[in-house]
Amino acid sequence: MVKYNFKKITVVPDGKKFVDIILSRTQRQTPTVTHKSKKISQLRSFYMRKIKFTQSNFVEKLSTIVYEFPRLEEINPFYDNLLNVLYDKDHYKLALGQLNTAKKLITKIASDYVKLVKYGDSLYRCKSLKVSALGRMCTVMKKVGPSLAYLEEVRQHMARLPSIDPNARTLLICGCPNVGKSSFMNKVTRADVDVQTYAFTTKSLFVGHTDYKCLRYQVIDTPGVLDRPMEDRNIIEMCSVTALAYLRAAVLFFLDVSGSCGYTIAQQASLFHSLKSSFANKPLVIVCNKTDLVSVESLSEEDLKLIEEMKTEEAVVLNMSTLTEEGVMAVKNSACEKLLDRRVEEKMKSRRVSDHLNRFHVAMPKLRDDKERLPCTPQVVMEAGEKRKTEKDLEDENGGAGVYSASLKKKYILADESWKDDIIPEICDGHNVADFMDPDILNRLEELTSEEDRRKAEDDEEDEFEIEGEKLTEEQKKQLADIRKKKALLIQEHRLKKSNAQNRAAVPRKFNKDKKFTRERLGRDLSSLGLDPSSAMNRARSKSRGRKRERCDDVNDEQQSNKKLCLSRSLSRSRSVLAGEGFKDSCQKIKALKIGNKSHRKRNKDARRGEADRVIPTLKPKYLFSGKRGKGKTQRR
Repeated sequence: MVKYNFKKITVVPDGKKFVDIILSRTQRQTPTVTHKSKKISQLRSFYMRKIKFTQSNFVEKLSTIVYEFPRLEEINPFYDNLLNVLYDKDHYKLALGQLNTAKKLITKIASDYVKLVKYGDSLYRCKSLKVSALGRMCTVMKKVGPSLAYLEEVRQHMARLPSIDPNARTLLICGCPNVGKSSFMNKVTRADVDVQTYAFTTKSLFVGHTDYKCLRYQVIDTPGVLDRPMEDRNIIEMCSVTALAYLRAAVLFFLDVSGSCGYTIAQQASLFHSLKSSFANKPLVIVCNKTDLVSVESLSEEDLKLIEEMKTEEAVVLNMSTLTEEGVMAVKNSACEKLLDRRVEEKMKSRRVSDHLNRFHVAMPKLRDDKERLPCTPQVVMEAGEKRKTEKDLEDENGGAGVYSASLKKKYILADESWKDDIIPEICDGHNVADFMDPDILNRLEELTSEEDRRKAEDDEEDEFEIEGEKLTEEQKKQLADIRKKKALLIQEHRLKKSNAQNRAAVPRKFNKDKKFTRERLGRDLSSLGLDPSSAMNRARSKSRGRKRERCDDVNDEQQSNKKLCLSRSLSRSRSVLAGEGFKDSCQKIKALKIGNKSHRKRNKDARRGEADRVIPTLKPKYLFSGKRGKGKTQRR
């Protein structure tokens, strides 16, 4: 079980966002309206509540951030040193310490201003103290903004770290760059580590898992290490050195005997001796990789001597090739076995082993007498002869799992054993489907297809035009083809216009730019048909002219009076009083209609409002909407 899970650390907001979160929460979860006519004790408690609520939210949020980040003194030394390599332990502690200091400052500011608000003598004084308290708290948070940003970067990086259990059974792979460490990792685990032909492809620790003797082992692939002083090594190399120094694991040191990694065996041996102090009290396996390129036997005597010098009493030298997978499982099994033996040996040396051994009793059977008793096979078993085949044996004989499909019909109890392999009929609406299937349906389908193709070919060969059973001449056929082609084009044009008509506005004919339907064209068309176009042209001309106002001075008085009478009738028709309406005159009717319409308004509003509608009347207290308002913000009231 993984003890450290850095993915659950809360997101750390920056300074401005932190302030916005707390102030919006204060605005939403505390009362927002008070009045100067209330008692001074109520005003004081109103503003003290806001200050205390804001302070508690700041402290709660900061405490969550501080407590969720790991404390370097309480975690495993491996993670302690790894965090020191990646993020600088001093900077990390300083950022958390600044958050603790900010928490104490906010608490002190809140307590000081609560004391001042207790002696506030007016609404304005209490409100000013509240604004000042919240402003000082926000200033403190803005000052620790860089620390919050640094902790957020650390949190994001820690969430991407692999989940390594320092107490689990571990195989640690190390060596020079590009010697085949990641290739071995991909072979023995299900991890997918990037493998390339250049050095330092692996830039951080990668974790995979494998099984040996029903036990789970974690395999850690480390970045390549160069042979140079400790102070000259970069962060990538220091990750490998930290894992070697602080993890209890079986170490697999990889050697590239072919030299294709860019480092000679002498350089790799020098690196081994510089890291030898980290291999103390740990199972060690020296792996000679890339034997498919150069075998170990073909190496020079100097290289073989260097490899022998690397070999200690407990170290084992094994040959392997990750390309051909030769010796891969042997290396894995040897490392797991050595690690298992070492862990058992350490447990046997511990103080608690005696307490556990006292709970066990191993019973050793003793001989009853000196008589020799040979194994005996019952006579019934010997007479049975050949062993009965099980379903597992049949599966192995017929392709194995995923290929063999067990037959469910062989256990059927039927009157005749030969019926077991018969096809079960398909029944539909009480009828057997097989009775309605034609066995020659495919042949008939081919015959119909061939006949259809033959008739189509005959029709194409004839290609004759007939009208009312009479054959046409070649000239008539040509004219008929042109007519049909023209007709098809007209139909296509009409459909196109019809489809586009929905996407364009209707344009009057006089604004039509094409000018397709003009009086000149109308005259030409009528003349071509042998008709006289003069009357039609005159009518079109008269229709196209607009109506003009008559400017004649000899209009008699009788016509003018008739026009005024008609206009007055049309205007006063709605105001006239009919018999039986109960109004004295039209003025009384108009006044009554106005009163009636005004009385209907309230009922109409009530009719549109349901029982569940939330009614918020417009409240405009005088103290908020009277007098002049000065410059600046007005959101705090």
